[in-house]
Amino acid sequence: MSEPEAILAAAERLLLQRAPWQGKNVIVTAGPTREHLDPVRVVTNPSSGRMGYALAAAAYARGAEVVLVSGPSDLPLPFGVTAHRVETTAEMQRAAQALVKRADLVIMAAAPADYRPAKPAATKRPRASGAITIELEPTPDILSSLERPKKCVVVGFALETGGDGLAKAQAKLREKRLDAIILNDAHEPGAGFEVTTNRVTIIRRSGEPIELPLLSKRDVADKILDAVEQSLT
Repeated sequence: MSEPEAILAAAERLLLQRAPWQGKNVIVTAGPTREHLDPVRVVTNPSSGRMGYALAAAAYARGAEVVLVSGPSDLPLPFGVTAHRVETTAEMQRAAQALVKRADLVIMAAAPADYRPAKPAATKRPRASGAITIELEPTPDILSSLERPKKCVVVGFALETGGDGLAKAQAKLREKRLDAIILNDAHEPGAGFEVTTNRVTIIRRSGEPIELPLLSKRDVADKILDAVEQSLT
Protein backbone atom coordinates (compact mmCIF):
# COMPACT_ATOMS: atom_id res chain seq x y z
CA MET A 1 0.00 0.00 0.00
CA SER A 2 1.24 3.50 -0.83
CA GLU A 3 2.23 5.93 1.91
CA PRO A 4 -0.60 8.17 3.22
CA GLU A 5 1.14 11.29 1.82
CA ALA A 6 1.21 9.78 -1.67
CA ILE A 7 -2.46 8.77 -1.50
CA LEU A 8 -3.42 12.26 -0.31
CA ALA A 9 -1.42 13.96 -3.10
CA ALA A 10 -2.92 11.68 -5.77
CA ALA A 11 -6.44 12.30 -4.49
CA GLU A 12 -5.82 16.03 -4.35
CA ARG A 13 -4.66 16.01 -7.99
CA LEU A 14 -7.79 14.11 -9.05
CA LEU A 15 -10.00 16.69 -7.33
CA LEU A 16 -8.13 19.91 -8.16
CA GLN A 17 -6.72 19.45 -11.67
CA ARG A 18 -8.24 21.73 -14.25
CA ALA A 19 -7.78 22.81 -17.84
CA PRO A 20 -5.35 25.74 -17.54
CA TRP A 21 -2.84 23.49 -15.74
CA GLN A 22 -3.25 20.10 -17.34
CA GLY A 23 -0.27 19.29 -19.55
CA LYS A 24 1.58 22.46 -18.58
CA ASN A 25 5.28 22.23 -17.72
CA VAL A 26 6.11 24.14 -14.54
CA ILE A 27 9.61 24.82 -13.21
CA VAL A 28 9.99 25.91 -9.58
CA THR A 29 13.26 26.86 -7.91
CA ALA A 30 13.55 26.51 -4.15
CA GLY A 31 15.88 26.69 -1.19
CA PRO A 32 19.26 28.32 -0.71
CA THR A 33 22.47 27.80 -2.63
CA ARG A 34 25.94 27.33 -1.16
CA GLU A 35 29.18 28.92 -2.27
CA HIS A 36 32.32 27.29 -0.92
CA LEU A 37 34.99 29.24 0.94
CA ASP A 38 37.00 26.02 1.08
CA PRO A 39 36.09 22.30 0.94
CA VAL A 40 34.18 22.46 4.25
CA ARG A 41 32.93 26.06 4.72
CA VAL A 42 30.25 27.85 2.74
CA VAL A 43 28.48 31.18 2.20
CA THR A 44 24.72 30.64 2.28
CA ASN A 45 21.46 31.87 3.88
CA PRO A 46 18.72 30.45 6.15
CA SER A 47 16.22 29.56 3.40
CA SER A 48 14.49 26.24 4.11
CA GLY A 49 12.90 25.86 0.68
CA ARG A 50 9.38 25.57 2.14
CA MET A 51 7.82 28.22 -0.11
CA GLY A 52 9.18 26.67 -3.30
CA TYR A 53 8.26 23.14 -2.22
CA ALA A 54 4.72 24.31 -1.42
CA LEU A 55 4.44 25.92 -4.87
CA ALA A 56 5.63 22.71 -6.54
CA ALA A 57 3.08 20.63 -4.64
CA ALA A 58 0.27 23.08 -5.42
CA ALA A 59 1.09 23.16 -9.16
CA TYR A 60 1.18 19.35 -9.31
CA ALA A 61 -2.19 19.18 -7.54
CA ARG A 62 -3.68 21.34 -10.30
CA GLY A 63 -2.53 18.94 -13.01
CA ALA A 64 0.82 20.36 -14.10
CA GLU A 65 4.03 18.43 -14.71
CA VAL A 66 6.47 19.94 -12.24
CA VAL A 67 10.25 20.00 -11.97
CA LEU A 68 11.65 21.35 -8.70
CA VAL A 69 15.17 22.80 -8.95
CA SER A 70 16.22 22.66 -5.32
CA GLY A 71 19.24 23.86 -3.47
CA PRO A 72 20.26 22.03 -0.27
CA SER A 73 17.13 21.23 1.76
CA ASP A 74 15.98 18.56 4.20
CA LEU A 75 12.36 18.77 3.05
CA PRO A 76 10.75 15.67 1.52
CA LEU A 77 10.15 15.89 -2.22
CA PRO A 78 6.45 16.52 -2.95
CA PHE A 79 4.73 13.49 -4.45
CA GLY A 80 4.65 13.48 -8.25
CA VAL A 81 7.26 16.22 -8.58
CA THR A 82 10.60 15.62 -10.33
CA ALA A 83 13.66 16.86 -8.44
CA HIS A 84 16.76 18.47 -9.90
CA ARG A 85 19.28 18.99 -7.09
CA VAL A 86 21.89 21.75 -7.20
CA GLU A 87 24.30 23.35 -4.77
CA THR A 88 25.71 26.61 -6.16
CA THR A 89 24.00 29.59 -7.78
CA ALA A 90 25.79 28.87 -11.06
CA GLU A 91 24.47 25.30 -10.99
CA MET A 92 20.94 26.59 -10.39
CA GLN A 93 21.35 29.03 -13.28
CA ARG A 94 22.45 26.26 -15.65
CA ALA A 95 19.64 23.95 -14.54
CA ALA A 96 16.99 26.66 -14.92
CA GLN A 97 18.26 27.62 -18.37
CA ALA A 98 18.26 24.01 -19.57
CA LEU A 99 14.75 23.33 -18.24
CA VAL A 100 13.08 26.59 -19.25
CA LYS A 101 13.14 25.66 -22.94
CA ARG A 102 10.01 23.52 -22.46
CA ALA A 103 8.43 25.50 -19.63
CA ASP A 104 5.03 27.17 -19.64
CA LEU A 105 5.57 28.66 -16.18
CA VAL A 106 8.71 29.35 -14.16
CA ILE A 107 8.47 30.33 -10.49
CA MET A 108 11.78 31.50 -9.05
CA ALA A 109 11.15 30.99 -5.33
CA ALA A 110 14.74 30.09 -4.45
CA ALA A 111 17.00 32.34 -2.39
CA PRO A 112 20.31 31.87 -4.18
CA ALA A 113 23.45 33.23 -2.58
CA ASP A 114 24.22 36.63 -4.10
CA TYR A 115 27.97 36.44 -3.47
CA ARG A 116 30.71 33.84 -3.67
CA PRO A 117 34.39 33.85 -2.78
CA ALA A 118 36.47 35.19 -5.65
CA LYS A 119 39.20 32.64 -4.89
CA PRO A 120 37.97 29.59 -2.93
CA ALA A 121 40.70 27.84 -0.98
CA ALA A 122 41.70 24.36 -2.07
CA THR A 123 42.23 23.20 1.51
CA LYS A 124 40.70 24.00 4.89
CA ARG A 125 42.39 26.90 6.64
CA PRO A 126 42.97 26.12 10.34
CA ARG A 127 41.24 28.49 12.76
CA ALA A 128 44.54 28.76 14.62
CA SER A 129 45.88 30.69 11.63
CA GLY A 130 43.92 33.70 12.87
CA ALA A 131 41.72 36.24 11.11
CA ILE A 132 41.21 36.12 7.36
CA THR A 133 39.89 38.54 4.77
CA ILE A 134 37.80 37.08 1.97
CA GLU A 135 37.04 38.87 -1.29
CA LEU A 136 33.51 38.17 -2.51
CA GLU A 137 32.19 38.57 -6.04
CA PRO A 138 28.58 38.59 -7.29
CA THR A 139 27.04 35.29 -8.36
CA PRO A 140 25.09 35.07 -11.65
CA ASP A 141 21.72 36.85 -11.72
CA ILE A 142 19.53 33.90 -12.72
CA LEU A 143 16.40 35.86 -13.62
CA SER A 144 18.20 38.49 -15.69
CA SER A 145 20.12 35.89 -17.66
CA LEU A 146 17.23 33.48 -18.24
CA GLU A 147 16.47 33.05 -21.94
CA ARG A 148 12.87 31.88 -21.88
CA PRO A 149 10.36 30.98 -24.59
CA LYS A 150 8.16 33.84 -25.74
CA LYS A 151 4.99 32.53 -24.09
CA CYS A 152 6.62 31.34 -20.87
CA VAL A 153 5.16 32.99 -17.77
CA VAL A 154 7.84 33.97 -15.23
CA VAL A 155 7.24 34.75 -11.57
CA GLY A 156 9.99 36.12 -9.33
CA PHE A 157 10.35 36.74 -5.60
CA ALA A 158 11.62 39.83 -3.81
CA LEU A 159 12.66 39.44 -0.18
CA GLU A 160 13.26 42.91 1.20
CA THR A 161 14.18 44.42 4.56
CA GLY A 162 13.36 48.11 4.17
CA GLY A 163 10.31 50.34 4.00
CA ASP A 164 10.57 50.81 0.22
CA GLY A 165 10.04 47.11 -0.57
CA LEU A 166 7.07 47.74 -2.87
CA ALA A 167 9.01 50.18 -5.05
CA LYS A 168 12.00 47.83 -5.22
CA ALA A 169 9.79 44.88 -6.18
CA GLN A 170 8.02 46.90 -8.89
CA ALA A 171 11.37 47.98 -10.30
CA LYS A 172 12.56 44.37 -10.35
CA LEU A 173 9.32 43.35 -12.10
CA ARG A 174 10.08 45.79 -14.93
CA GLU A 175 13.83 45.34 -15.16
CA LYS A 176 13.71 41.54 -15.24
CA ARG A 177 10.69 41.38 -17.57
CA LEU A 178 8.58 39.35 -15.15
CA ASP A 179 4.88 38.61 -15.35
CA ALA A 180 4.53 38.77 -11.58
CA ILE A 181 6.68 39.22 -8.51
CA ILE A 182 6.03 38.13 -4.94
CA LEU A 183 7.15 40.59 -2.26
CA ASN A 184 7.76 39.66 1.35
CA ASP A 185 9.58 41.32 4.23
CA ALA A 186 12.36 39.42 5.98
CA HIS A 187 11.49 41.28 9.20
CA GLU A 188 7.80 40.35 9.12
CA PRO A 189 6.92 38.20 12.17
CA GLY A 190 5.94 34.70 11.07
CA ALA A 191 7.13 35.23 7.48
CA GLY A 192 10.34 34.83 5.51
CA PHE A 193 12.92 32.17 6.29
CA GLU A 194 12.64 29.05 8.46
CA VAL A 195 8.91 29.30 9.27
CA THR A 196 5.84 27.49 7.93
CA THR A 197 3.85 30.68 7.29
CA ASN A 198 4.27 33.70 5.04
CA ARG A 199 2.70 37.07 4.31
CA VAL A 200 3.26 38.35 0.80
CA THR A 201 2.12 40.91 -1.71
CA ILE A 202 1.48 39.67 -5.26
CA ILE A 203 2.43 42.27 -7.87
CA ARG A 204 1.51 41.72 -11.52
CA ARG A 205 2.18 43.74 -14.67
CA SER A 206 -1.33 45.19 -14.49
CA GLY A 207 -3.83 45.63 -11.72
CA GLU A 208 -3.42 46.55 -8.09
CA PRO A 209 -1.05 44.62 -5.81
CA ILE A 210 -2.73 41.81 -3.89
CA GLU A 211 -1.81 41.93 -0.20
CA LEU A 212 -2.33 38.61 1.54
CA PRO A 213 -2.71 38.08 5.29
CA LEU A 214 -0.42 35.73 7.19
CA LEU A 215 -1.15 32.24 5.82
CA SER A 216 0.44 28.83 5.67
CA LYS A 217 2.96 28.59 2.84
CA ARG A 218 0.73 26.10 1.02
CA ASP A 219 -2.18 28.55 1.18
CA VAL A 220 0.14 31.32 -0.07
CA ALA A 221 1.21 29.01 -2.90
CA ASP A 222 -2.40 28.49 -3.97
CA LYS A 223 -3.07 32.24 -3.93
CA ILE A 224 0.00 32.83 -6.11
CA LEU A 225 -1.11 30.17 -8.60
CA ASP A 226 -4.61 31.67 -8.65
CA ALA A 227 -3.07 35.04 -9.54
CA VAL A 228 -1.12 33.71 -12.53
CA GLU A 229 -3.61 31.08 -13.73
CA GLN A 230 -5.23 33.35 -16.30
CA SER A 231 -1.84 33.88 -17.96
CA LEU A 232 -1.66 30.15 -18.76
CA THR A 233 -4.88 30.06 -20.80
